Amino acid sequence: MSANSAFGVYIHWPFCAAKCPYCDFNSHVHHGAFDEVSFVEAYTKEIATTAARAPDRLVQSIFFGGGTPSLMNPASVEAILDAVARHWPVADNAEITLEANPTSVEAERFRGYRAAGVNRVSLGVQSLRPEPLARLGRLHSVEDAVAAVRLAQEIFPRSSFDIIYARPEQTLGEWEEELTDALALSAGHLSLYQLTIEQGTRYFDLFHAGKLKMPSEDLSADMFEMTQDLTASYGLPAYEISNHARPGQESRHNLTYWRYGEYAGIGPGAHGRLLINGARHATAAEKMPFKWWEKVMEKGDGLEVDDLLTWDEEGDEYLVMGLRLREGIDPNRYAALSRRSLAASQIDYLKDIGFIETLPNGRLRVTDKGWPVLDAVVADLAA
Repeated sequence: MSANSAFGVYIHWPFCAAKCPYCDFNSHVHHGAFDEVSFVEAYTKEIATTAARAPDRLVQSIFFGGGTPSLMNPASVEAILDAVARHWPVADNAEITLEANPTSVEAERFRGYRAAGVNRVSLGVQSLRPEPLARLGRLHSVEDAVAAVRLAQEIFPRSSFDIIYARPEQTLGEWEEELTDALALSAGHLSLYQLTIEQGTRYFDLFHAGKLKMPSEDLSADMFEMTQDLTASYGLPAYEISNHARPGQESRHNLTYWRYGEYAGIGPGAHGRLLINGARHATAAEKMPFKWWEKVMEKGDGLEVDDLLTWDEEGDEYLVMGLRLREGIDPNRYAALSRRSLAASQIDYLKDIGFIETLPNGRLRVTDKGWPVLDAVVADLAA
C-alpha cells in the first residue's frame, strides 16, 4: 500500500465522568483541577512528531475517541484539528467524528463542536431502556439519549449511536422491541455490540462470582441472527459484524482500520499503524494520562511501543480486520502482505461447511452462518 492511500488520525481523550462496569478501554476518572489547555498542547506536540515520522499523508478521516471526548471544550477540539491541518494536508471531504455521551450538558456543546469542524458524531446511548442503562453504569436517561440523538441529527451532517445487547437477563423479545425503537430513531448508522465480559472490569468480577447471569450461547446467536434480519429489513444492513448503515453512511474512519489502512494514534494509550520506509510499524502510547503528558512534553511523543511487524503478523492482522467486513478480503493482498497464499485446503474446508464464500470479484468473505464463529474462521484460515 502506498503512503498516500487511506490514512486516518485517531485522537484518544482518556477522561470520563465515571467508569462503566463493562468497559475495558483506556479511560480514567479524574478528580480535582485539570489544565486542559496544557494537555491539548501535548496533543499538538505529538501530532507534530508523528507527522515528521510519517509526512505527506492526505488525512481522510479524524476520529476523537475515548474516554469521553465530549467532555472536551470545543476550543480544545478546534486546536487539535488545527494542529492536524498544520502538519498534514486534510481532504476537503474528510470525515471528522467525535464520540459523545448523551447527557444534556454535553449535548449543549454540539454546536461548538460543529463550528470547530466536527461533521459526524457517534453517541454512546447503549440502551433505550431505563433499567439496563442503570445496570450499565450510564449517567444519562432514555429521555436524554433520545434528545441528544435528535439534536445530533439536527446539527451534524452525519451521526450514529451505539447500543449494547445480549445483556444480563435480556430476552429475545425485549431485544427485538428495543432494536425496533433504535432503528426508528436512527438516521443512517447504528453500532450494535453484543456485551462481552472483559478482564479487568467490574462485570468480569461479578460474572466470575456468579452474580451476573449472561445469555446462553444459543440465545446470543438467536439475538445476532435477528439483529441481522431486522436491520436489513429497515435498510441498514451490516457492512461489518457489529455496524449497520444505509449505503454511503458507513464510518469511513473505521473502514480504514478494517481495510488495513494506515492511521496515526495520538493521545494516551492510542494505537497506530504507520508505513515508514516501506515497513509497517505498530505503535502504542503510554496509557496513564499524566505520564503520557510528561513523556510528550519531554521528548515530543508518548510512545511505549514502536514495533516493526513481520510479514506473518501483517497477514494475520489483515485477516482479523478484513473478515469482519461484509465485503471480505482480497486473497491477493493477503499474499502480498504475508508473502504466502491462503491454504486452498482450509478455504475448501470452510466453504464445505458453509462458513466462507468467494464473491464474483474474487474476494473471500465470511457467510451469515460463519459470522457468529468469526474468531474460529480466522484461526483456521491463518493456520
